[in-house]
Amino acid sequence: MLMKIERSTEWKEGFMNRLDNVEPWNNWELYKMSYEVVKANIISDFSGLQSPKYLPNLTPLAHQLEAAETVIERMNGKAILADEVGLGKTIEAGLILKEYLIRGLVKKALILAPASLINQWVEELNYKFYIPAIPYRKNTPIEYYDIVVMSMDTAKRSPHRELIHAQNYDMIIIDEAHKLKNHKTQIYEFVQSLKKKFCLLLTATPVQNDVFELFYLISLLKPGHLGNLEAFQSSFSDSKHDDYLKELVKQVMVRNRRQNTGIEWTNRRVQIIPIEFSEEEKEVYDLIVDLKNISPVFSGAFSMITLQKEMCSSKEATYLTLNKMRQNCTNEEEIDHVETVIQKLMALEINSKVEKAYEIITEANDKVIIFTEYRATQAYLQWYLNTKGITSVLFNGKFSKSKRDWMKRLFQEQAQVLIATESGGEGINLQFCHHVINYDLPWNPMKLEQRIGRVHRLGQEYDVHIYNLAINNTIEQNILDFLYAKIDVFEKVVGELDDILSTF
Repeated sequence: MLMKIERSTEWKEGFMNRLDNVEPWNNWELYKMSYEVVKANIISDFSGLQSPKYLPNLTPLAHQLEAAETVIERMNGKAILADEVGLGKTIEAGLILKEYLIRGLVKKALILAPASLINQWVEELNYKFYIPAIPYRKNTPIEYYDIVVMSMDTAKRSPHRELIHAQNYDMIIIDEAHKLKNHKTQIYEFVQSLKKKFCLLLTATPVQNDVFELFYLISLLKPGHLGNLEAFQSSFSDSKHDDYLKELVKQVMVRNRRQNTGIEWTNRRVQIIPIEFSEEEKEVYDLIVDLKNISPVFSGAFSMITLQKEMCSSKEATYLTLNKMRQNCTNEEEIDHVETVIQKLMALEINSKVEKAYEIITEANDKVIIFTEYRATQAYLQWYLNTKGITSVLFNGKFSKSKRDWMKRLFQEQAQVLIATESGGEGINLQFCHHVINYDLPWNPMKLEQRIGRVHRLGQEYDVHIYNLAINNTIEQNILDFLYAKIDVFEKVVGELDDILSTF
């Protein structure tokens, strides 16, 4: 590395002061201290990490050190950190940032993360890495701070985006980077417009729905690395190019798997629990499916899929959507038909799925997390479990940071069950629990991985039990088929996944 050497003029002032007897000519202790400071700041070799010796509060794991070295020495500071959930991507990013700060290659850095993770980032950077990061608040004068942590939603909006563009950030770090999957979104365009000397994208799930999400992520780091979209599409559709495509991805992605870290992990015990509707439930489900033939209001694929999924969850979730759609019906015959379906729905006194969930919780006799996709179902589950004498707390994206922390503490210290919506699948660590019920199945297998990763992560001392509930002869069987197809796409380009489904 070439360095510009400039001649200092400070010696002249010091020399004149010494001539005038204002300062002593020498001080051996000061000289030795100055010598040690200069010696400590000299980095004679660029290979290897210097940062760990400056981090007394952190003992990085071998795979984390290796990831940091790989990004710095082979990827020039532009990489996707895609370790499986719970392996410490934040630690790896912190090591890389610290290394560049020590070497003087980074002066200012911007970290973009979901709002729920802002405080976690600030605490880790300050206390583990001695990096003086601050959380961005409204009217924070970011020009006076070198390391700023900001939510993605805030950063993309005016006037914040203009403030960011006015800064010269050397490094951009984006947590939960899979949220950038759609290249047409405001946040993607914003990140694309940022000057990126060094850039880290953190996500355990770089492919969520289709492989083109990975193309757009890599295009943020290194435009053209995978060719243009047409070339990438052609390569991906031709299985003969699989190995070549994987090799290109490996050049910009670090992905550690649990089994390759040298750490002894507890097992995942995953099973799909098939459920049969009662005759009454099946009748209502069929009536809902038949609505598409009754009214154009229900003919849209999205509307019908939503209703079928909700019916597989709870009558409470189904009623909210059905009642809203009834208001859009145009004639009395349609309204009467929907009214009949609603009456049969609300007359149901059984929920076969919740009974199975209760059975699993009783047999586990331990703390359990239940994931549902609907807040109406969430409320129903809490009511139902309460009637059975089981204590539970709720967790969803509407809660403030302090309330989320309080719910986590209540779950750890008092309640047996945490009932979470999808927001519970990110940014919360629950290693003290080792039973997870996926009450509602998502279309995206990476959401299942995120959910499981809340408990199956560093610090988990017991085998983790995963129960995926699926009702036979309903849309949930289609979802399972879809999930297996998506897993195949992920493994084709990125690499193998831990078990998240098992066989039906």
